[in-house]
Amino acid sequence: MPELGPQLVFILGITNIIGLLLVLLSCRCTLRIKSFQRSRFYMWLYKYHCYYWYFFLISVFLHAVLAILVFGRPF
Repeated sequence: MPELGPQLVFILGITNIIGLLLVLLSCRCTLRIKSFQRSRFYMWLYKYHCYYWYFFLISVFLHAVLAILVFGRPF
């Protein structure tokens, strides 16, 4: 069971990347392609923009806490 910690840290790292991509793709400030912003896909993606932030921030917090618990303090 001790190998579960590093695996969870890795999975949370992947969710950080996915969350960051969702936030950046759904943000009107970072993605200024007008034709893309008018598409149905973007409107559907933008509708959940605030939830992507919660998902991303919780994922980063859990990743950091679990990494410190599994690997210890780096200094």
